[in-house]
Order: sequence, then structure tokens, then C-alpha cells
Amino acid sequence: MSTPATILYCRCAYAQVVPSGVKNDVLQKLCDSSASFETVSDLCEMAAHRDPRLSAIASCGRLRIAACYPRAVKGLFEQAGSPLPADAEILNMRTQTAQEIADALLKAEA
Repeated sequence: MSTPATILYCRCAYAQVVPSGVKNDVLQKLCDSSASFETVSDLCEMAAHRDPRLSAIASCGRLRIAACYPRAVKGLFEQAGSPLPADAEILNMRTQTAQEIADALLKAEA
């Protein structure tokens, strides 16, 4: 049996560019599931402060992130000196529905 992917949920608290309904619905679906996940207040702020937790997150192995545009999320981790693995799955709460994101975050491993 494979190790489950690490799920990271970004609240995007400071930029406020992600629709609140989507953020809240995704978080509720994660809370209602039996999945283990980590939530952060704002990846942008963490990258700006070069938060060492980004390095720990980037080294988790299989990673699924609910945040914003994949290119932006990858750039934030690179800016902080902790590039994401190539297979990191980044879900965009700005353009996808809460259901699409929750389904992708919570999908069973093959």
C-alpha cells in the first residue's frame, strides 16, 4: 500500500483573491473527510518571509496543494529556496470549483 499524498490547504488570508465561497467549501469538505491535511494562513506571506516550513512542505514527497495558480505557487516555493517536486499537484481555487478541488485532493491512490 502506498503512502497517501500530503494535502496542503492555503487559506489565502492576505491577498484575498480566492473567492471566499470556494475557500470555505473546500475547507469544509476537507474537515468532513477522514483525510489528514495541513492548512496555512497564506503561502504568499510564508514565501515573502522565507518561512522554513516551506522547505518541509516541499520535501513531503507526493503533494497536493489547494491554493491559486500553479505557476504562482511553484514560484513562491522557488522564491523561498524550496522548489516543489515536479509531480506536485496544484489545484487552483481561483478557477476550479470547490467540488473539483475536493475530489482531486481526496482521490484515492491508484
